Amino acid sequence: AGAKDDTFNVLDLAEYTKNRPWWRKIFAPNSGSSAEKYNVATQLVIGGVTGWCTGFIFQKVGKLAATAVGGGFFLLQIANHTGYIKVDWNLVQRDVNKAKQQLKFHSSGNKMPPEVKSRADEVIIFLKKNVILTGGFAGGFLLGMAS
Repeated sequence: AGAKDDTFNVLDLAEYTKNRPWWRKIFAPNSGSSAEKYNVATQLVIGGVTGWCTGFIFQKVGKLAATAVGGGFFLLQIANHTGYIKVDWNLVQRDVNKAKQQLKFHSSGNKMPPEVKSRADEVIIFLKKNVILTGGFAGGFLLGMAS
């Protein structure tokens, strides 16, 4: 009355591993991403071009920001020297000491807050899922910074 159907599907592991991308073998079975629909060369080109553009813009904006901050400090020093503004150095020293104490307090635990840890985990998962795209982006970013 209770006859069992003993049919099983056979999975050829040698054939299965030949068809899987190498990054899935290394990182995880669920390491696929939307970028997988493109071949490796396309992913490298997309990552490299976006990385180069980001690095180039980052370099230009960085120079502009450094010039603005440096010029601002220069103008403040001139204004202080000519008497337009007066700096209360005792107040500055007190605030610096307070900031040092807070830094010592926060760094003594050596523990990341949970929200920072969860964000770091998300970044690591993204990098694992998009290792080729990320590699192209990193190389392009460095080239963009150098140009």
